[in-house]
Amino acid sequence: MLKLPMSIAQFRAEKEAALKLPANALLLEAINALPNHRDGFSNGEVPTFTGSINDEEAVAILKIAKMLMPWRKGPFKIGDLFIDSEWQSQIKYALLEPHLDLEGKKVADVGCNNGYYMIRMLAKNPAKIVGFDPSILFSLQFRFLMHYFYDERLTHEMLGFQHLREYGERFDTLLCLGVLYHHPNPLGMLDDLKSALVSGGQLFLDTFYIEGESETALFPKERYAKISNVYFIPTIAALRNWLTRSGFVDIKVLATKPTDTTEQRKTEWIN
Repeated sequence: MLKLPMSIAQFRAEKEAALKLPANALLLEAINALPNHRDGFSNGEVPTFTGSINDEEAVAILKIAKMLMPWRKGPFKIGDLFIDSEWQSQIKYALLEPHLDLEGKKVADVGCNNGYYMIRMLAKNPAKIVGFDPSILFSLQFRFLMHYFYDERLTHEMLGFQHLREYGERFDTLLCLGVLYHHPNPLGMLDDLKSALVSGGQLFLDTFYIEGESETALFPKERYAKISNVYFIPTIAALRNWLTRSGFVDIKVLATKPTDTTEQRKTEWIN
């Protein structure tokens, strides 16, 4: 049976109800009890909070950070605590950073996880950054991080790419990093991303690809590189065709690289 998609209001109501479940409510209460620091962080490869933290707060930070595992994106440093995330996200950001012109612009990070890239992009002086990610865990991680890396220009929405059309706001720059291959309808997703851009806006897209000159895509039967919910992995030629059909122009490949264990690996912070 086909179901009508939920409106943003319905989706938000469902997420807010989920936040009231005992485990989530306990975490949220602990996060909200932390002091609200409004300065004292340095924004580099490892966003670092350098403000004053007493012993009681340090114990609470460690306890909550452990409760918020797994930490996929990062790393972060809060006082003496180093959250060594699965992904060394500074590697990908270093590839993007020279191409990001965000001065005074409205930016969206679709599939933003806990907001690592959003925090890093603050150095580019955007007008605002909105992160979209429906995961309750990642929303809780973001709320935790905002006690130490707060900036009024940052907003985290528990919404997905499918809500961009209804969101009611268009952006100068979109990031969509490591998301496209997780969806069975990549062209539909690219259409939704295109709809969220102002005229002349830019999309920064990061995704798996396979080598080859043909206009083809791999469709794994079950898992790809031990990763579940992976659907289409195109050649670069096929990816260009997808983007062109979705109305994108002036398509450029900024970088290609293999994913290896210097960028993604198991740590004590991912169970």
